[in-house]
Amino acid sequence: MFTPKNTVIGFIGIGVMGKSMAGHLLNAGYPLVVYSRTKEKVAELLEKGAEWVETPKEVAEKASVIFTMVGYPKDVEEIYLGENGLIQNAREGDYLIDMTTSAPSLAVKIYEQAKKSGIQVIDAPVSGGDVGAREAKLSIMVGGEEAAFAAVHPLLELLGTNIVYQGEPGAGQHTKMSNQIAIASNMIGVCEAIIYAEKAGLNPENVLKSITTGAAGSWSLNNLAPRMLQGNFEPGFYIKHFIKDMKIALDEAEQMDMEVPGLALAKSLYDQLVERGEENSGTQALYKYWNY
Repeated sequence: MFTPKNTVIGFIGIGVMGKSMAGHLLNAGYPLVVYSRTKEKVAELLEKGAEWVETPKEVAEKASVIFTMVGYPKDVEEIYLGENGLIQNAREGDYLIDMTTSAPSLAVKIYEQAKKSGIQVIDAPVSGGDVGAREAKLSIMVGGEEAAFAAVHPLLELLGTNIVYQGEPGAGQHTKMSNQIAIASNMIGVCEAIIYAEKAGLNPENVLKSITTGAAGSWSLNNLAPRMLQGNFEPGFYIKHFIKDMKIALDEAEQMDMEVPGLALAKSLYDQLVERGEENSGTQALYKYWNY
């Protein structure tokens, strides 16, 4: 069992969500070693007692349980399988937990490489955005060996409230693709509903009072529609990362010979926003598509 007395935790990727997640582990009393490409992002964690290191290799040398939450599959591959990465430098019996939304096939590849060295890897992507990360109420979707999931479950409970074991390696990532597919079409519906209300001369805030608690209710409608109305397009989740997720899902669907017209439409709309310089805005900036 992992306890603050016998476990040093590593965390790689201190972004919008990773900062809060790492903070929860630190607040639970665990010694925390952190690495991020931009040291300034971890200043608050360092003030609270976290230790900064210069490379993923150093994280592997110091920690026995390592969480990763980075941007793209290429980043995941470099951190896990690169020359100075985690697999080469972690020890037998260590646990590596990738919470990045990444390709299911890459999750399987990493698992197979790690298993050769007796290292346990699980893919555990999350949903809930900046709010879920800050409040430790993330939904966590887990793939990997069930025994490894059981071992790290108490740590995952520090980060989320809906933690579900989905199956073999890669299953967590496939579940996250299902999540992103549902969000993609839903975001179009949320934006169209708000724009429609405005053009009809209604008070959109009053409209939300009616529709958020009915059959149309969703996380995006409850949490992101109010941000749209406030003109708040700061990222709880970056558009550029959502497009990355949608591309992974489109590629996986193609391999399964499945049409996903709603997902394809959503990606095309977000691609147009990127052309207008909105890649670093939050996903709720889709609202701007109707207002340029």
